[in-house]
Amino acid sequence: MEERLQKVIAQSGYTSRRKAEELIQQGKVTVNGEVVTVLGTKVTKKDTICVNGKIINKEDKVYYVLNKPRGVVSAVSDDKGRKTVVDLIKTTKRIYPVGRLDYDTTGLIILTNDGELTNFLIHPKNNIEKVYIAKIKGLITKEHLKALCGGVIIDGKKTGKAKAKIIRLDKKTNTSVVELIIHEGRNHQVKKMFEAIGYNVLKLKRESVAFLTLDGLKSGDYRELSIKEVKMLYAQKNSQD
Repeated sequence: MEERLQKVIAQSGYTSRRKAEELIQQGKVTVNGEVVTVLGTKVTKKDTICVNGKIINKEDKVYYVLNKPRGVVSAVSDDKGRKTVVDLIKTTKRIYPVGRLDYDTTGLIILTNDGELTNFLIHPKNNIEKVYIAKIKGLITKEHLKALCGGVIIDGKKTGKAKAKIIRLDKKTNTSVVELIIHEGRNHQVKKMFEAIGYNVLKLKRESVAFLTLDGLKSGDYRELSIKEVKMLYAQKNSQD
């Protein structure tokens, strides 16, 4: 079965399809030892593909959902020797996290070796829904909640429209628990959004991404996505291509 060269490179997890196209045009990709610069070149499993001199292996795709604990880094490795999300999953495949959760943030994170799907899930334009539960210092007001939903300025740029609702107000501890639904994934976004309206986040947990939830997963537990779930994610992707 023949497939486009840039698609095969993206599926290997090496980089995104767009970046793969750039590498091809720059003459950094070879097929069976010959430099290929034409986009759309077709290849098969029998062909040997190299990018920047490195052979690309087309692995079988794997997909996991992990309930990330506190004190775990959302990375493949850590130069400080801290435990990573990859360390928690038993697999021989070269997987990586889709996006990231802060060191002290818990909850749902996807890990895979599917570069094409990863690129789709993390790109802001695709509006992938993410649900967070935040415990914040102070008793949040309805006015501040409305401001949060309308978009606030963080890092010089306004956030997209969001949804938010109060789960609990605790006058005794002077804290609030808020559910926040966003469609972006900017660095420290949820914490910065609350800071923008005057509240510090004490605890933060991501409850869901798209239709995937933490149902049945304790902290540190993970599971493989079903074939049906992977197809549903790709159905979202294909509907926007």
